[in-house]
Formats: sequence, C-alpha cells, structure tokens
Amino acid sequence: NVATHIIHFDTLKLNNYKGNLSKFVERFPHAKAYYDLTASTLAFKFPTPAPLDGVKSRGRPILSMTDVSFTYPGAPKPQLEGVSIRVSMASRIACVGANGAGKSTMIKLLTGELKPNKGTVYKHPNCNFAYVAQHAFHHIEQHLNKTAVQYLQWRFGSDGTDKEALVKSTVKISEEEEKKMKEPIQIQVENEDGKLIKEKRVVEKILGRRKQGKILEYEVKWVNKSQDMNSWFPREKLEELGFKKLLDDVDRRKAAAEGAFSRVLTTANAEAHFEAVGLDRELASHNRISSLSGGQKVKVVLAAATWSQPHLIILDEPTNYLDREALGALAQAINSFEGGVCLITHNQEFADATTRETWVVANHRCDIKGDADWAAYAAEALELAAEEDQVDALGNKIEKKRLPSSIKPKEKKKMVKELKKKIKEDLDMTDFEEECATEW
Repeated sequence: NVATHIIHFDTLKLNNYKGNLSKFVERFPHAKAYYDLTASTLAFKFPTPAPLDGVKSRGRPILSMTDVSFTYPGAPKPQLEGVSIRVSMASRIACVGANGAGKSTMIKLLTGELKPNKGTVYKHPNCNFAYVAQHAFHHIEQHLNKTAVQYLQWRFGSDGTDKEALVKSTVKISEEEEKKMKEPIQIQVENEDGKLIKEKRVVEKILGRRKQGKILEYEVKWVNKSQDMNSWFPREKLEELGFKKLLDDVDRRKAAAEGAFSRVLTTANAEAHFEAVGLDRELASHNRISSLSGGQKVKVVLAAATWSQPHLIILDEPTNYLDREALGALAQAINSFEGGVCLITHNQEFADATTRETWVVANHRCDIKGDADWAAYAAEALELAAEEDQVDALGNKIEKKRLPSSIKPKEKKKMVKELKKKIKEDLDMTDFEEECATEW
C-alpha cells in the first residue's frame, strides 16, 4: 500500500516495475517468498531421526530439567533459578529473552555442557542433538581447503563418531576426574569356594552397555584382572562414582556405530544429504568451502550438524545467517521434521511459522508460554547486529563508515583532547579524525 515502484535485481540486472508489491507478485509469483515464509520455492529436508530405545511416543521427554539452578563461579547471584523444562521429539520451541538473560546458559545446562548447582537434568542415553551456533561459520573455519563432502567425511569418518563433539570441554576428562576414577572401589565378589567376599578393585575401562528390564548396565574391565572377571553396574551407581564422561563416551560410540551401519558415509550419500539442504551436488563435491558464498557455507554447517540423524535440532538465531528464501525452506523443513526443534530467536514471524511453545527467559527464571516482548527483543537484535562485524556473500568483512555523530560523549571528550594535540603539533590524522575535527 506504500510502494509505487518495485526495483527487482534479477540475472545481474536492475528492473523497474510500476505498482506495489501485490502487483509485482501477480507478475512474478515466486516473489511472494519475500514476505511470506510459506511461499518459498526452495525446499530443505532433514533426515529421519534414528530410533530411541524405550521411546514409543514422540511426546515422551528425551531431555528435561527439574528445579535447576545455576551460578557461574564467582558470580554474586544465580544466572538461573528453579527452571523446569522438558523436550520431546514432538517439541517445537522458541526460546526468547533479552541479551544476557540466560538463554544460552539454559540450553547448555539442558544438553549437558554445564552442570547445575541444584536440581536434576535428564538426557536419554541415546539422544542425539544437532546444534548450529549463532556465529555459524566457526564450525568450518578450520576446514576451508576441504570440499563440503571431504569435511563431512573427515568429521564423521568410517565409525560415525563426530570429531567436533570430541573436542568440547565437557567431553575431555580433567586431571581431577582422572584421579578420582583411579581410586579403588570396594565390591562384593564370589571366591573359588562360592562365598561372597569384599575386594577393592580399580577400573581400567568401561567396555559396553546392555539393558536389563528398564535399567541400563555398563560392563567394567578391572586393572590386572582377566576379561572373565568383568562386572556389570547400573548407570546411576557408576555416575555416583564419577564415571559419567566414560559412560557418555560408551553411549556416543554405540549410537555412532548404529548410525554408521544404517547410513554409510559414501560420496553419493553425502552429496544427496547436502542436496537435501539446498547445496548442489557439484558444489558439495568439487568446490572448496573457501570458494562458497556465505549462504552456501551455512548449508554446509546445517548439513554436517544433521548428518547423524539427530532427535533434536537446536538453532541459535537462524534468521541471522540465512536469506529470505532459505528461511522459508528451513521453516518448511522444521515443520515436516520428525524430531524436536528448539530455536533461540528474536524473530516473531519465524517463531510463529515454526513453533508451538515459548520459553521466556527473564529475571533468572524460565516462564513457559509466557508473554514474549517480541518488539523489545527485535530492537535489541538489531542493536546487537549493528555492533557486530558484517560480511558480504563471499564472507569478506564489510567495513562500516563511522560518523562523528555516532561517538558517545565520554569517547568524544577523549578524542577532542587528542585532536587538539595533533592540530597543535601538526601531526597526521586519519580521514575520520579530520571529519571529526571539522565537525567539532
């Protein structure tokens, strides 16, 4: 109702059309995607999640937190208090809140990257989640000389283990944890006469896992003991003794092996997977990542994150790194995905098109289905984006022109003093300094 002319950039030409956007869409129907996410002609598709033991309903929680509180070391107040949330494979969640409210902290607690000071966190042992960070390119910045297919094959290898997950601090065992795991454990064993005796043993490694009814048990190999003297313990007992990271490693290897068996990482399969998120087969196999555009690189990140058939996909500010058409395709992929989705976002339009539940993080708490102040969050997102480095389609940094009027009073006072000194001593000044000196 406002526009009188539409200028359309198409096939390297600028075309001018008379009329408003509705008239333009009548002539070019595909342009409806500029303002309606559901009208995107581009299509993404995420892989079907792998089966989960004991989960017969998509509505059953696979991740949950109950009455969780967390305080960063040295902080005077808790970052989060009394948080209780749950996620299932049917979840469609928008996590919103002001910058610094604790959204990312809450997600890290939920996924196990942080340990709560109080409360309990539950994660299904085989639950696999994909996480795409707000600054998506950091996932691939060490692999720019590889093609997308080579990166995927490097990351998951022949056994399906995600190498990127193995470098996280939450996976590495600290010296303190290693020392604790070497402490002798007193157990009851049967001697040659069939009598139960108490004996102290040291754990060498944890070999495997089995399910006894509803309880998961893990096989323990002892130091200086033969294989036939291995013991089985419930997960809860071994966690109490400090072996959680070793147990998680067994779970991860078992899930990776099952995934590698069901989905072999051949070049053809990798190409098909990249094509499912909008990256052409030729580009995936024959172009180095460094030569791809910003939008294409994001598709590489998205494809790599979802290769292992995740049960939950977590996207941090997806509207920051995808163009309008790709956002529409992503919205459709989310709506047809058979697993759970959690978005950390400031964009109400995208959240309305993809989610059914809202987590509002504010005042150190999480209010489920609260009243999200979308206008304030959107304004804050624009302010933050203005402060960050911007890149063009080829990933080159765009230099922003500073204006004298943008300088804050405190900085201006300091600059005026320096400029007076440079003028007095006839020193060289930058273009921006000369502009400031002229205006002030």
